[in-house]
Amino acid sequence: MSLYGTMRTGVSGMNAQANRLGTVAENIANSSTVGYKKASVQFSSMILPTTSGAYNSGGVETDVRYSISSQGTFSYTTSSTDLAVNGDGFFIVEGADGVEYLTRAGSFVVQDDGTLKNSAGYTLMGYEYSSTADPTIVVNGFNGLEPINLSSASISATASTAGELNVNLPSNAAVGDTEATSLVAYDSQGNSRLIEFTYTKTADNVWSMTATYAGPPATTVVPATTVTFDSDGQIVSPTSLTTTGFTVSGADMLSMNIDISTSSQLAADFSVEEGEINGNAASEVVGYEIDEAGVVSVVYDNGDLTPRFRVALASVQSPDNLNPVAGNLYTQSNSSGVIVMGYAGTSGFGSIISGALEDSNVDVAEELTAMIESQRNYTANSKVFQTGSELMEVLVNLKR
Repeated sequence: MSLYGTMRTGVSGMNAQANRLGTVAENIANSSTVGYKKASVQFSSMILPTTSGAYNSGGVETDVRYSISSQGTFSYTTSSTDLAVNGDGFFIVEGADGVEYLTRAGSFVVQDDGTLKNSAGYTLMGYEYSSTADPTIVVNGFNGLEPINLSSASISATASTAGELNVNLPSNAAVGDTEATSLVAYDSQGNSRLIEFTYTKTADNVWSMTATYAGPPATTVVPATTVTFDSDGQIVSPTSLTTTGFTVSGADMLSMNIDISTSSQLAADFSVEEGEINGNAASEVVGYEIDEAGVVSVVYDNGDLTPRFRVALASVQSPDNLNPVAGNLYTQSNSSGVIVMGYAGTSGFGSIISGALEDSNVDVAEELTAMIESQRNYTANSKVFQTGSELMEVLVNLKR
């Protein structure tokens, strides 16, 4: 049995080294694959029980492991939708089969339908953005996730609803003196509309204020309103004005709340200290921006940023025990622990780098060294098998 055992041990060693060479080949082939995590082979001995006077040689078995928790370096690109996770966490992507997977491969590109897909064809998932609160996450599942879709981010116009106009009115002006200024507001179709504000002194510390849309047709949106100041020149009332909404050329000018709470009446020339109104004209999308918290914003040609989605991240207790899937993807295993959802920058999750990709963590020089070692070891194990075979032939020839 010992000669047969010797031959089997040699075969076991050759199989083990062949497995190692297989991982080396895979690693080298994927040394330029975005987000790839190298595979390695761990060896463990197989010891067989011995009997008195006879030794049963065992063998070796292998276990393939992936260095998923080992972060690669970053390569910077010119695309804002190329993403990398700096720290812990995985992107959640969905395949054509509707199944969610984890990945570190963030080479996402905007598709014709507005979705973001990586080079393997998997769609980036996230939550719709809310300016008031983060979307509620189902911590231990993918419920609530939806494809990040920017298809509706085309030309955009936002009607004006609020603003502020704080001025200094000259305290030494005579009764009947008039000052004027204007602000641009936007209607529901994105047309700019000029609103003229007129101040007329009617008494000490008292001014009459009106607001008129220049037209055509001319429309009074704030009727004559008495604005009073105290002896220190600070405004007493009112602290805000509400314009009247109206329709012009088929578009709606919405009612606007104008804050005038820090206006003053001091012995200085008339000046506008603050003057702005929200809303924007019709603007086209010129790009996208993704910040380190994973908020996906649409960039318009007027410089406005409109947040649309927030990228979700996932983590597990033991990333190295995830199940690798073709396409540089991973799924949960019994040994990895449960998937926990969260956002970039929160506890347990790294930040997102836009315009960057995580490189493969393969060291080609190290893999070539391992290749040479495996080649030598494979040859040595084959010699063990060959020697056992020759000895067996000697034993068979004794009968001749």
